[in-house]
Amino acid sequence: MSHDFIYLASQSPRRRQLLEQIGVRHELLLPGPEEDAEALEAERHGELPRDYVERVTRAKLAAAVKRLKARGLAAAPVLCSDTTVALGRRILGKPTDAADAANTLSLLSGRTHRVITAVAVAAGRSSALEVNVSHVRFAELTAAQIDAYVASKEPFGKAGAYAIQSAAASWIAHIDGSYSGIMGLPLYETAQLLRQAHVRF
Repeated sequence: MSHDFIYLASQSPRRRQLLEQIGVRHELLLPGPEEDAEALEAERHGELPRDYVERVTRAKLAAAVKRLKARGLAAAPVLCSDTTVALGRRILGKPTDAADAANTLSLLSGRTHRVITAVAVAAGRSSALEVNVSHVRFAELTAAQIDAYVASKEPFGKAGAYAIQSAAASWIAHIDGSYSGIMGLPLYETAQLLRQAHVRF
């Protein structure tokens, strides 16, 4: 059975934009007020970044599939994704405040970090997950650059306190990996999973 559209269980406008880029029709399947979506992203002590991203993505997918059934919506594949930034074993999630954002950017300054994005698709009783790992090297940042970027509010809601499609792009000296994966949805892996789920696009 083939499908003309999917459900995207993500509030990220960047993921919507990326799906539109490859011509995938989608409808949003967002958590209701009764769901504690943030709790799914809680870190566990000692958990490695890749394990964290895979676990969170699977948890988001399970919650979205349950949501789909509870709402009695038409059957279609469900896509979830999660992105984190990692320095070694350390997970650099979404900053909690301006000081946290500035500290995160200071850690990334002049170093290479990993952007790990997992994407998962459920179709019927089957589901599959793929992980993309990209390496990003930042130039040395001045305190003034960091302060100005934090003041722009761009770091908030972003893993690693930056968005590659923002002004922070001028700090990125080198990328080894997937630009779309760094944005939050690796399109190569996503397309593979959607084809396996018989989605037409």
